[in-house]
Amino acid sequence: MEEWYHYPLLVVVGFAVGFINTVAGGASLISLPVLIFLGLPPSVANGTNRVAIVFQTAIATAGFKSKGVSTFPFNIYLGISALLGAIIGAQIAIDIKGETFNRILAIIMIAVVLIIVFKPKINFKDLAERTTGKYLWISLLAFFFFGIYGGFINAGIGFIIILFLHYVNRMNLVRVNATKVVLVFIYTLSALVVFALNDKVNWKVGGVLALGNGLGAWLSSRISVKKGDGFIKTFLVVMVIVMAIKLWFFDL
Repeated sequence: MEEWYHYPLLVVVGFAVGFINTVAGGASLISLPVLIFLGLPPSVANGTNRVAIVFQTAIATAGFKSKGVSTFPFNIYLGISALLGAIIGAQIAIDIKGETFNRILAIIMIAVVLIIVFKPKINFKDLAERTTGKYLWISLLAFFFFGIYGGFINAGIGFIIILFLHYVNRMNLVRVNATKVVLVFIYTLSALVVFALNDKVNWKVGGVLALGNGLGAWLSSRISVKKGDGFIKTFLVVMVIVMAIKLWFFDL
């Protein structure tokens, strides 16, 4: 991270990541490998990426709130459950070897590509939400485990959250995204603390990336949410495949 052009590149990458993550998810599959490719050790790249995610989700939350979209207190309940899991996941990420981390990331990338390509069509209209009783308890348990994964790597979890909140809790797409950004903010903040306490965060790089993430999140949270952008989907699939191959077969 010594070249001057790395920083404007991070802002551009952050903008794209913030926009995609807020509308759908999975864009940490772009930012995380970029940080590694620019020279950060995998564990530091993982921790540094959390700075941008925290800022991005805080901005997106404010954006949804300004539009009158909120799922309080349901989103807080899920966020706290995920927070407990994220502490465990972040500690696992810190302890794992860099080469093993890269290979796990490559596998996750391919898995997320399959989710992007083959996920079922979703009709978000005229749904009765299920956020209380047994569905609340099921969600709390599920998001504890989602939190472990989110604390460990976070990449691609947005798609999982969207599908779960729709099929189990029956939320429409706008409320799904409004819920997602709040709970991701909560559990990512706890993961960031764990990474920071273990000196696995480059605050300067994270701050620059966060600037781009925040701008992208601010814009996307104010745009009418539609069912998927074909260009973004194609771009993300291609980028993920290329980066997965590089992470698996080539030294960084």
